[in-house]
Amino acid sequence: MSHITSQEIRLTQRPVGLPKPDDFEVATVSLPEPGSGEILVRNRFISVDPYMRGRMVDRKSYTPPFQLGEALTGGCVGEVIQSNHEGFTEGDHVLGMLGWREAYLSDGKGLQKIDPSLAPLQSFLGTMGMPGMTAYFGLLEIGKPQAGETVFVSAAAGAVGSIVCQIAKIKGCRVVGSAGTAAKIAWLEEIGVDVAINYKDVDNLTHVLGQACPDGLDIYFENVGGEHLQAALAIANNQARIPFCGMIAQYNATEPVPGPNNLGNIIGKRLLLQGFIVSDFMADSNRFYQEMGQWIQEGKITWQETIVDGVENTPQAFIGLFSGENLGKMVVKV
Repeated sequence: MSHITSQEIRLTQRPVGLPKPDDFEVATVSLPEPGSGEILVRNRFISVDPYMRGRMVDRKSYTPPFQLGEALTGGCVGEVIQSNHEGFTEGDHVLGMLGWREAYLSDGKGLQKIDPSLAPLQSFLGTMGMPGMTAYFGLLEIGKPQAGETVFVSAAAGAVGSIVCQIAKIKGCRVVGSAGTAAKIAWLEEIGVDVAINYKDVDNLTHVLGQACPDGLDIYFENVGGEHLQAALAIANNQARIPFCGMIAQYNATEPVPGPNNLGNIIGKRLLLQGFIVSDFMADSNRFYQEMGQWIQEGKITWQETIVDGVENTPQAFIGLFSGENLGKMVVKV
């Protein structure tokens, strides 16, 4: 096999506010045949996720920032099309972190073989991947739901939020979710959410959330921040738990965002607020794969996906996350 070309997406400048198409460029590179101990992987699906916005800022964080002029990275599933590695054969499907490109060479480190007979290939970037694992561990290990409790989920129709809602129902909880379109509200109702709130249609989210949670809330799964956090703190019960997964409302802010003015509730109500990163729980990932796989087989977990075609459209798919263009997991089909 001769050299192959691969399109990849690079960051041309650090976005200010909402990322723009000209913050990115499409470059074409030539990949040689794999050397000894290497494999050549052709990506089939690429993940775009809100956390990637933080990596576009040049600052110290839990993961290094993207570098200008270099291909971006992120979750991807692909197929081994050539192998000189004893651990991989042509036709193997792998989960990796070299997304935002059509193909790549690898020595196999950081790659995980996956079985596409267990679930659709792209679901390993969603329900069976990082978003599903985030929902699973964030809710169960930090939220610690008990039957009969009330769980509020913001961005509830997203890749993480929709799985949180369904796990909470499996655990016998009453679930309230917020989303921003009629289609997303309909989807939440379809998966069994007890009350679905279109936050764009309400003037006072705290009042509406209070009506939806007449007995208060015991868990708030935080994906948004801002007004949602203000409302959750207002109606939280004593000893409520708040796993902090994301705060997408402020990812594109160009100046400091005012915090909730009712943080004093944390003390009086003895609330638990805990941020987390999914990698904190990777040592226990087998439990996730086993239980999530079982729930999927039993029909207790379902999902939606928004699929964008073409690696060149990866930036637009990513930008679309911040205006709510995705229903469920947003992925790019290469």
